[in-house]
Amino acid sequence: MGAQTVTDIRSPASSRGAASAPVLSTELLTVRFGGLAALSQVNFSVQRDEVRAIIGPNGAGKSTFFNCLTGVLRPTAGRIVFNGEDITGLPPNLISQKGIARSYQITNILPNATTLENVRIAAQSRRHAWNMLKHHSEFTDINEKTESALKAVGLLAKANELAANLSHGEQRNLEIGIALATEPRLLCLDEPTAGMSAAETHDTMELVRRIAKDHTILIVEHDMEVVMELADRITVLHYGRVIVEGTRAQVVADPKTREVYLGH
Repeated sequence: MGAQTVTDIRSPASSRGAASAPVLSTELLTVRFGGLAALSQVNFSVQRDEVRAIIGPNGAGKSTFFNCLTGVLRPTAGRIVFNGEDITGLPPNLISQKGIARSYQITNILPNATTLENVRIAAQSRRHAWNMLKHHSEFTDINEKTESALKAVGLLAKANELAANLSHGEQRNLEIGIALATEPRLLCLDEPTAGMSAAETHDTMELVRRIAKDHTILIVEHDMEVVMELADRITVLHYGRVIVEGTRAQVVADPKTREVYLGH
């Protein structure tokens, strides 16, 4: 089944990056596990400063796609281009250094380190090699970057709290803070509101809105309310293929989306 491209009447927010080349694109991206095609010839692009969402039912290929973009999986065929450079098959550390940061469905933090230490390690990875002879307090630029990331995610007041003692929502937001500390050009958020209460979900949505003022964001999310509130454009995956792309209103109204994802 080929992709259906919906004529994209862009919202004011989505037009922010329309004039520039895509920050990220994939060309015929394919991942096979034996005889199973988890992704099949996916052509996809994200404009600079866009908030882009990927939706689809379980098994659609969303996590596989994220894993390819961030180097966790090597594609079977196709290309991934980031800022004009082919990054296909690079390991996660090199992709991170080039400016792609990611959060995970399952919180990936150091629970026995403080909130500040979690973020500072990420900031350190971008600024300096480890130096056992210098105390971390001497790295003024790292400390400033760490505090800026903590402030951005609303956790500066809990800088000295053990990460294990944060609420679930705070831990998920800490992970976003860790990603921000690496100074990403593209921030990939994998189910950022998973397991959150309604209040925590609302707070995280507000957080993503704030971050989006200065970052390009690619988000996978099951909560359609979150997707509708945040995304400039939406891509629908089904059985590893893009079946429709467009604005929020266009995607919701599309019959294929209603059939495979919305259930009617």
